[in-house]
Amino acid sequence: MANKTIRAAVLGASGYTGADLIRLAALHPAIKLTALIAKGHAGQSLAQVFPHLASLDLPALVTADQVDWSAVDVAFGGLPHGTAHTEIAQLPERIRVIDMSADFRLRDPSLYAEWYGGEHSAPALLEDAVYGLTDHYRDAIKSARIVACPGCYPTAVLLALLPLAKAKLIALDDIIIDAKSGVSGAGRTVKQNLLFSEAGEGLSPYGIGNHRHVPEIEQELGLAAGAPVRINFTPHLAPMSRGELCTIYVRLAGKTTAADLRQALTGAYADAAFVHVVVEGAIPATQHVRGSNYCHIGVFADRIEGRAIVVSTIDNLVKGSAGQALQNFNVMYGFDETLSLEQLPLFP
Repeated sequence: MANKTIRAAVLGASGYTGADLIRLAALHPAIKLTALIAKGHAGQSLAQVFPHLASLDLPALVTADQVDWSAVDVAFGGLPHGTAHTEIAQLPERIRVIDMSADFRLRDPSLYAEWYGGEHSAPALLEDAVYGLTDHYRDAIKSARIVACPGCYPTAVLLALLPLAKAKLIALDDIIIDAKSGVSGAGRTVKQNLLFSEAGEGLSPYGIGNHRHVPEIEQELGLAAGAPVRINFTPHLAPMSRGELCTIYVRLAGKTTAADLRQALTGAYADAAFVHVVVEGAIPATQHVRGSNYCHIGVFADRIEGRAIVVSTIDNLVKGSAGQALQNFNVMYGFDETLSLEQLPLFP
């Protein structure tokens, strides 16, 4: 693959995830962005939609029916939930797909209908989809036709908990997740609660008791543990543009200690380029990973005997979306996972 050029299209190129994907992929030596698709902005240049990308020499935005799909090898999907499965189902079968929506994450189509309020229009494609949490599904991702990138919250949560659930170090019926994300996690569509005057200088929970990422987290934890898992998950909107932090409260299994959790996580990610278990006593923070593809995880003993606290933080648009999509691309095409993702976090 060293000298190969892979021609890529971006579906939903006018959204935040699409923009970050373009920003990262534009510097990838093997990617040629041949089509930028955004129905509502068709005919506009990339500079008109995203002035920060004005220096890139890329084609104007178009609709899907204007694309010469014979000149596309892989499609990155940045479409809203509920529309991605319809658009992706219409693509030629030879095109590989790396989707950043929720439409191919749930393995059971009935769960999709229950949590996303509508039937899945392409249930047969779910059989071809691989869950795209790179650090745990590399082998399956390599040969996948469709890779369903995890949601931002599930990425942060699962990176912290999958090794612990698999090793049965925590109780599977007593997991409490307090999650916070920047407003970009809600997308670029104008919404009243995302206005600066309403979201700024405040903190508010949403999706209490029934957030759509719950079944995705329970699905993957259950597969790792080999038993059903139930979680309490409450997300919060934080007054920042990007970033995500999850504080996870767990009950330890048997005589397990917080030190055992730390050891399990350190071992699981010993060779991971982007997942770092921070040194004991250090506290993960969103500003330590901002703009990067890194995930920082910390483990702390609770003052309540038999319990521990695990903290995980990512940039929701990079490791939580576009960065992980590009990491999956690298795995699929045999490149080093870090290619075009080497940038360090922005600080301050």
